[in-house]
Amino acid sequence: MNSTSTQARTPGYTGSIAIIGGLFFVFGFVTWLNGPLITFVKLAFNLDDVSAFLVPMAFYLSYFFLALPSARILRITGMKRGMSLGLLIMAVGAATFGEFATMRIYPGALTGLFVIGAGLALLQTAVNPYISILGPIESAAQRIAVMGICNKGAGILAPFVIGTLVLRGIDTFEARMQAAASPQARTTLLNAFAAHIQLPYLAMAAVLLVLAVVVVRSPLPEVRAAEANRLPAHRDSHAQDAHLSQFPHLWLGVLCLFLYVGVEVMAGDAIGTYGQGFHLPLDQTKFFTSLTLTAMLVGYLVGLIAIPRLISQHRYLGLSAVLGVVLVVCAYLTQGYVSVGFVAALGFANAMMWPAIFPLAIRGLGRLTEQGSALMIMGIAGGAVLPQLFAHLKEHFNFQLVFLLLMTPCYLYILYYSLHGHRVGLGDQRQMALADEPS
Repeated sequence: MNSTSTQARTPGYTGSIAIIGGLFFVFGFVTWLNGPLITFVKLAFNLDDVSAFLVPMAFYLSYFFLALPSARILRITGMKRGMSLGLLIMAVGAATFGEFATMRIYPGALTGLFVIGAGLALLQTAVNPYISILGPIESAAQRIAVMGICNKGAGILAPFVIGTLVLRGIDTFEARMQAAASPQARTTLLNAFAAHIQLPYLAMAAVLLVLAVVVVRSPLPEVRAAEANRLPAHRDSHAQDAHLSQFPHLWLGVLCLFLYVGVEVMAGDAIGTYGQGFHLPLDQTKFFTSLTLTAMLVGYLVGLIAIPRLISQHRYLGLSAVLGVVLVVCAYLTQGYVSVGFVAALGFANAMMWPAIFPLAIRGLGRLTEQGSALMIMGIAGGAVLPQLFAHLKEHFNFQLVFLLLMTPCYLYILYYSLHGHRVGLGDQRQMALADEPS
């Protein structure tokens, strides 16, 4: 990146980071509601685990289907107005989910979650490359770590808000359901329980509408990816005939992000179900997502200090992947709260993976940055696939063994990407290694 383009983006740098940090707080809160929502829909709609895990599946599949259309929309609207549009779509989805959940119409509720995910797909397709190229790409992980602190700080709050407003007294609710004398009495209880979700989601929709107006009127500068994100070795990324097939490190990065989001959601959203496998009380398991996110928050703080002054992005990613494997094995070898503690600790290992993978994968794409970022956002669909596999397989095999066999290969691939995959196709390995070294 040349000094001219860096200087051009200096005005408003801190203010822009603050605004984008606010957006990361918003979609962190919305995203990490999925963990307690799995428990909510399982009770409110009287579902088994496989059906309840359609919550993250509907939510994360929207990224797969809508990330590329989001890139086309952003070329028309620009990043700033695209962010505002994403917030508007999320508001519609929140209101839709609240209404259908209250009516106990599960397909409609899933539709609302899909719409929320659609708005997030547009928002994330804009904000992730935006924050990555707002400053030097070599320190992008540090800026994304700040965003992660905002994101996971909100995520820690989300289970407590839903736990307090919607899932309060969940253990006694199950007892009342079992004691209900007739199907009509059980239906009445379920209707009253489901109705608790409407007001929080209507309030969320209102907040999202206000934020959409605030963002579009904010002083956020437009950042031109074509000028901000090029490597000297790949000046053809600025050419009109450039194609994403010229950048295999991107495609390897898409798979890496797919697997990373899968393990992140497993450690965050599925931890409650994991704890229930040990027959732990629902009044405790509903808060387990917050344990994972607290560990992630600590991981972001460490990464914020360490990258890039002490260690490069890709080296920290490799260490995180190794730690992930160790923690998964420890979770398998232990029982009860200790095992759950190791799963929650995966939040620390996972924390700096997105901040490292995303900028490494889009590095040097030039005018193709928006398209490459859209492909990366499609990789978020990993959050739909791995938890659903877990829900299915644990019906037939030991849930700890399933967790081990799903998670370990993912972390090993992430290790490969940190060691070699992020360099594939980028030319002179020695030059890239020197460029990656901390200053």
